[in-house]
Amino acid sequence: MTEETQYTAYEGELGTLVLAGTPIGDPADAPPRLGGELEAADIVAAEDTRRLRRLTQALGVQTGGRVVSYFEGNETVRTAELIKELVRGARVLLVTDAGMPSVSDPGYRLVAAAVERGVRVTAVPGPSAVLTALALSGLPVDRFCFEGFPPRKPGERSARLREVAEEPRTLVYFESPHRLAATLTAMAEVFGTERRAAVCRELTKTYEEVRRGPLAELARWAAQGVRGEITVVVEGAPAAGTAEVDAQELARRVAAREEAGQRRKEAIAEVAKEAGLPKRNVFDAVVAAKTD
Repeated sequence: MTEETQYTAYEGELGTLVLAGTPIGDPADAPPRLGGELEAADIVAAEDTRRLRRLTQALGVQTGGRVVSYFEGNETVRTAELIKELVRGARVLLVTDAGMPSVSDPGYRLVAAAVERGVRVTAVPGPSAVLTALALSGLPVDRFCFEGFPPRKPGERSARLREVAEEPRTLVYFESPHRLAATLTAMAEVFGTERRAAVCRELTKTYEEVRRGPLAELARWAAQGVRGEITVVVEGAPAAGTAEVDAQELARRVAAREEAGQRRKEAIAEVAKEAGLPKRNVFDAVVAAKTD
């Protein structure tokens, strides 16, 4: 866009950044305001311009302004460019491939920069994979926390999971299909094999599937191969008081297995599986019993 371009705004008035939610699968789920915003925006910043083209075709609308790409690889540079246009009065619409911008998608840097410059930021609410998966999971939804994508490296992933091992709220994750089995296995090791979870696949699409069960069971299922967009919902940890009350019993069970000739590590793993607790809980109970 050239410096001579004029925007529909009063002299000296800042522009508006509009974050638009897009369908997570079925184009018919697009919010009613989306078509109008696509036509009215001076600039449409899209994570994937080809997907944007398919969406506009499905909605029967055309973009009224310039279309630019805005994705992880060019986010820093493009943010600076878009801020200049917003300061000059442009109405910028930001869309990602699916769902709400900045939620595990590009957008946070642009929003932060716009807020810093005093630019108005608003949103067109739309479908959410997080809320949809929560609603379908069958797990408590009164309190939850969104953890985004787990780290790719095994060590970092396990460390991140340990940070929330005692979190009582329901946990929600995004994950790629080729890492799903490894992530579910790591969750079973850290959270406990019997911790309930739901794997929500291809939400609102033709092959939508919600698989519910204990983490260990879901890990075995995922090892066979899974495709599509994945959202994982995991039950929160049991109340801390429960683990404290049962600590002596957990230690007693481990001791009984050791006396029968089982190695402590294996005994702890078995007791944790039986109790549906993370192995760390059982290990801590054994250590506490030794120091009493």
